[in-house]
Amino acid sequence: MEAPSTRKIIRVVQGQSEQAERRVVEEYPLRLRVNERELATLVCSPHQLNFLLVGFFRLQGFIDSLDDILSMGVCSEYGLAELRLRTELPERLQPTLTSGCGTGISYNLPQNLLNPAQQRPRSYRSEELFRLMKELNNLTEQYRSHGGIHSAAIGDADGLLLHAEDIGRHNTLDRLAGEALFKGIDAQDKMLVTSGRISSEMVAKAARLGVGLMASRTSPTDRAIELCEQAGITMVGYLRGNSMEIYSHPQQLACPPLKGL
Repeated sequence: MEAPSTRKIIRVVQGQSEQAERRVVEEYPLRLRVNERELATLVCSPHQLNFLLVGFFRLQGFIDSLDDILSMGVCSEYGLAELRLRTELPERLQPTLTSGCGTGISYNLPQNLLNPAQQRPRSYRSEELFRLMKELNNLTEQYRSHGGIHSAAIGDADGLLLHAEDIGRHNTLDRLAGEALFKGIDAQDKMLVTSGRISSEMVAKAARLGVGLMASRTSPTDRAIELCEQAGITMVGYLRGNSMEIYSHPQQLACPPLKGL
């Protein structure tokens, strides 16, 4: 990851002022031009843009593999990414401005993700989930140094497989999806942990990846919980230390028995 900017500040502590320096996260607008057509502007962090771009187009349903990208180039000076895809984009796109940091964009935010009849049972253990979140926390050096960066990871019972950081919560999932495609890692039935609030567009992206459990240090939205119920995804919030709250499909996560039962 590129080093963040440093700014001179005045720090006030216990009634005393002093001059200091603070590292601040970079907010990078990236224009997308696809098949010579202006598509959108992503607000993101400026590192590993290949993972971000490939994951974004994968989770929007525009590509299925790297072979679907004929060419891809990024001009960092002008903040422009130019891609040529094998297939043409739909003539009329209806973007949805999502609740992600910096306002995320989704062109394919589904109302129903999976047919309940097609869902298969999954099984996870609470100790595996706690361990995965601990691994993510140990990797979030950028947040500890200056704040403002979200992080996410995909893993399984053996530990963490992929890790991403970005100024936007939704961008971290795009980055994971892109890196998984580059490295040939299958996210089907894996666990996904994140530092930020889980909203509906994040569930939609996780469902496209085949993730079976999502967990956050903070809360999910009501719509995110509803989509997890539809998609057969176990939703966990406030995963901190050795405590958590389960919002959907608790039968898939082995936990201590309920009090009084």
